[in-house]
Amino acid sequence: MPNSAQPVVAPGSSSRPSSEDLGCAPFPIPQPPVLFQSWQNLLFLHWECRPDTIADRLPPGLDLDTHGDQAWLGIIPFEMRGVRPRRLPPVPGLSNFLELNVRTYVRDRSGVPGVWFFSLDANSRLACTIARSRFHLPYRNATMQTRGRQQISYTTRRRGAPREAVYRFAGQGPSTLATPGSLEHFLLERYILYASNSRSGQLLCGRVHHKPYRFRQVRLEECSTLPLEWNGLPLPSSASPDHACLVDRTDVSVYGLKPLQDPSPPLTTP
Repeated sequence: MPNSAQPVVAPGSSSRPSSEDLGCAPFPIPQPPVLFQSWQNLLFLHWECRPDTIADRLPPGLDLDTHGDQAWLGIIPFEMRGVRPRRLPPVPGLSNFLELNVRTYVRDRSGVPGVWFFSLDANSRLACTIARSRFHLPYRNATMQTRGRQQISYTTRRRGAPREAVYRFAGQGPSTLATPGSLEHFLLERYILYASNSRSGQLLCGRVHHKPYRFRQVRLEECSTLPLEWNGLPLPSSASPDHACLVDRTDVSVYGLKPLQDPSPPLTTP
């Protein structure tokens, strides 16, 4: 994988993106991706929290990224569709599944912003196994179901959990792009993920590439903070999120992981 923490510079250009831009802009990457997939009906739910309540949950080498002096915890249920390795077609019964991730926002010691996942629940044992071994991400097996296309009902129960989390919602109004500097831009426009090798403890980084999200308002009829509880994270005073929005779909290229501290020459677009 290319070093996602290095700038992508157009031929003949002397300017470089800032560290702020590196993890928050969909730079093209000249090397081929390892996976293609479509994310659909992404429900972004976020709660403010005090940074000191979750800072010690991060691995060495990462610091919390804050907005308005607050850290943010996100619960994002969505549909994975058409997941396939490069050069292979989607496989019926294997390429489509549901996922719900719990995450916060971080920067590495160079100031590059990204995402740290506390957990990723999915209803595909194969996907969980591959993602844990190849991408060192904390995937967990779960029973999940979604119904409806306009008015959506989404339920998940992590294996061993006594209760299920339920989300019922519908998108409202037209979609729009996040304005740089806005809370939406801070929460949504992230293109770098960080992971930790469970065996060596080495910090890894990877990049995804997709068009900037087009989000819209969402009407929530039911919402759960159980996924925060499953991870032992601080629970908000209300199940109603401090911010919520919906992204109908985006097509994604996924690149492999590499050790964060490995040197790499600057990337150029082809």
